[in-house]
Amino acid sequence: MRNPARLATVPHAVIMQPTTLCLPMDCTYCYLPFRKVKNLMPIAVAEAVAEAVNAWTADDPAFEVVWHGGEPLATGREHLASLMAPFRGVKHSVQTNAALIDDAWCEFLQGHDVHVGVSIDGPADMNAHRVTLAGHPSSRLAMRGIERLRRHGIPYSSIAVVSDPDPASAARFYEFFVELGVTTLGVNIEEEEGVNVGPKTADAGRAAEFWAALADAWRANPVVHLREISRVLNFAGAVLKGQATAPAPASAPWEPLPTIAHDGGVVLLSPELAGFTDDRFGDFTTGNVLKAGLDVLVAEAEQRTPWINEFWKGVDACRATCPYFAFCGGAHPANRYFEHGGRMDGTRTRYCTTAKIALLEGVAHHAREHRH
Repeated sequence: MRNPARLATVPHAVIMQPTTLCLPMDCTYCYLPFRKVKNLMPIAVAEAVAEAVNAWTADDPAFEVVWHGGEPLATGREHLASLMAPFRGVKHSVQTNAALIDDAWCEFLQGHDVHVGVSIDGPADMNAHRVTLAGHPSSRLAMRGIERLRRHGIPYSSIAVVSDPDPASAARFYEFFVELGVTTLGVNIEEEEGVNVGPKTADAGRAAEFWAALADAWRANPVVHLREISRVLNFAGAVLKGQATAPAPASAPWEPLPTIAHDGGVVLLSPELAGFTDDRFGDFTTGNVLKAGLDVLVAEAEQRTPWINEFWKGVDACRATCPYFAFCGGAHPANRYFEHGGRMDGTRTRYCTTAKIALLEGVAHHAREHRH
């Protein structure tokens, strides 16, 4: 029998996809299937999501509504404001490529108390995969938007995709974000998922050297909260204190992280699966908020979503066979699916090898080199 506690029945955040359009970008590594199409989320979808979320926020004042993927600002200020309006007591955040940010958007973000995350991959040469729909480099557009944020005194975090984890470039990569003044930096090694198909060039050894070099750069100037370094340090602290280090079905149910597609479809656990279909699993959704409450969909997720139960088998296989499971917690659903030919019950992926295992080994190497 399935353990009903494997998935938490109340999330701490939801991801809202207000539009599929990625205007004005067409990143070479983008996984989104409809990034050139402007599908807009109807207000009724936001109202349906807010009905459940507003009840959850009564017990969780830190509840976050994340507007992300495609480019949320392509929704337009008026429509995005209407989508945000039904929510009460939440923390709004937006992940943007910054190209559309102008003074009016800055006033909007401040007026709605929105946390801003900017997607940029580093200096212009490292940001080369982020191109416009016309095929032009995008760094100038992103930096113009960032300058507007800075001029208005709006703090922001960043997420960077690293296609080539070159250890020789790690220090320059890190210092770029130091100079930008970001509050937090998240680093993602490029993944094989969605429409970004084909094996990636990063190997585990090179990735581990990159993470070690990035840890060196951070240690020399630890002014930016580096998400991946924090994960390793938190893991090490938990190990030393004898605390739980990974999702354990009996004591720490998995965060469901509902992603609400523009049409109201709900994909759990893995935002990257939204917009795709499969012969066995259909469109990966647990249901649609226009037909059932989000609270019901999350609570009944395992009964409604066959792929999740296949995913648990893969997690259990990782737990039984992988010495890094305590840190990794099991490969993400989208990585399993796209790397293992449509299966959710596979184990190790290239993503967990370069972004989890290599991360732990690289930071551990850094720690050994600096233990005195």
